[in-house]
Amino acid sequence: MNKTENLLEKFTNYVMLEWKKSLALELMDKTFEDIKSRGQKDPKAIFFKALENVMPKIEVRPKRVWGSIYQVPQEVNPKRQLFLASRWIIKAARGKKWGSFTKFLATELIDAANETGDSVKKKLEVYKMAEANKAFARFANR
Repeated sequence: MNKTENLLEKFTNYVMLEWKKSLALELMDKTFEDIKSRGQKDPKAIFFKALENVMPKIEVRPKRVWGSIYQVPQEVNPKRQLFLASRWIIKAARGKKWGSFTKFLATELIDAANETGDSVKKKLEVYKMAEANKAFARFANR
């Protein structure tokens, strides 16, 4: 299994609710069909571009130093990058009401591939927090 199939399978597992893998696979197939019906030639390329655009490189983590807790910016592990990106995309799709989850997921993936949408806004919020707390980066290795 190559890396791209692994990413797609992991994302499908994150979509899964109540251990219903067959339903999650069906939802992903419908999402890719919806992306294709919107004029995109390669839905998997859109999917991987969206994940790449949403994956954060830096996040803030709480660190206790001499009784005070600081929000310290740190690099993000690649597995955690995938998890955070997937969580933000799925949360943005599930947060919309009155419609099909697959349509909202397709919309969010297309928006993320174009560097717009709620999941990209979440990534930018995380970057702003890291930028605001970069003075505490000296505590990262303690």
